[in-house]
Amino acid sequence: MTQTLRLKKNADRRLKAGHLWLYSNEVDVEATPLKGLEPGGQVIVEAANGKAMGVAYVNPNSLICARVVSRDPGMRLDRSLLVHRFNQALALRQRLYAKPYYRLVHGEGDLLPGLVVDRFDDVLVVQLNTLGMERLAEEVVAALDKVLSPRVIVFKNDSSGRRQEQLERQVTVAKGELDGPVPMEENGVRFHVPVLDGQKTGWFFDHRANRAWLNGLVAGKRVLDVFSYVGGWGVQAAAHGASEVLCVDASAQALERVAENAALNGLHEQVAVGEADAFEALAALKADGEQFDVVILDPPAFIKKRKDIPNGERAYAKLNREAMRLLGRDGLLLSASCSMHLAPERLVDVVRGAVRHQDRHGQVIYQGHQAADHPVHPAIPETAYLKALGVRVFRD
Repeated sequence: MTQTLRLKKNADRRLKAGHLWLYSNEVDVEATPLKGLEPGGQVIVEAANGKAMGVAYVNPNSLICARVVSRDPGMRLDRSLLVHRFNQALALRQRLYAKPYYRLVHGEGDLLPGLVVDRFDDVLVVQLNTLGMERLAEEVVAALDKVLSPRVIVFKNDSSGRRQEQLERQVTVAKGELDGPVPMEENGVRFHVPVLDGQKTGWFFDHRANRAWLNGLVAGKRVLDVFSYVGGWGVQAAAHGASEVLCVDASAQALERVAENAALNGLHEQVAVGEADAFEALAALKADGEQFDVVILDPPAFIKKRKDIPNGERAYAKLNREAMRLLGRDGLLLSASCSMHLAPERLVDVVRGAVRHQDRHGQVIYQGHQAADHPVHPAIPETAYLKALGVRVFRD
């Protein structure tokens, strides 16, 4: 028999509004002690009056102690429901994109909390970020097999979120064989993506639309791509007519991939690489008198937790100030942040402050967010995390 999780009085408000998370301080632990629940198991969630509200999986040791997987108390998250949800997710992506390169499952945004699946044609890269999903690993593989029968399924289970769920970090090939990067295409440009040893799932599909916007403005321009990773921004800029692109990253391995991806598109002469810490690279380029028409800033999350907000905002401010110093009289800055805890208006504030610090003018000409294969759950603000500003920076 399935165990129950009873909420305190009025603690069901967010759930009624559509949210999928339950926090440990919302549980009536006298009626249903969290310690008595099986970690990773599924429970029926009840309101304080005993009314069943849905099914969730639980982790009594996590601050988010339960995540709702269905509003129907009679359902269970099993292979059958996974197949249904995967088909729903696939239908959206097939409507959006002509080619099979996209995020197939975006966690809560696709009503599958704790699960991420990125698709590179016949290679699927899966992240199981919670104990509840980890326990369903075999069912996830079986359901993906039924829906897409991919050649390869990789479990890229090395995210920092797994540590909070007290899970080991590991990368394994669950189906098929894979011994190197996988091919993919974005905005008409080809890439080889390191899914086994790269960042996250190997690629960041979330910036697809933002890159497409910038691609229309780089012809004949000199471009600096900071935190370039494998060249998602920089190689695309070169492919869309940039005269010269410099990709800067702290990882030598990532820059090798930039060079390979540039060569793959016949762009090795336009694309140069520089291995350095971003802040040090910006200072060195300024000292050398370098100037660029376009500077792209796509840093990792400087704010991972709420307590990091003050330090993180200072880091974003410094980064944007230093980048602007490298722009000519009339330049374009693409400033991005993937920090969920940085509000969009705060990124505008950061850019405004940096513009004034340089005694220049700024015009925000583009405000972008995550691509449509990263759907936002309207009741869960945390699912809307990505921000990108296109800013014209000019002197009188």
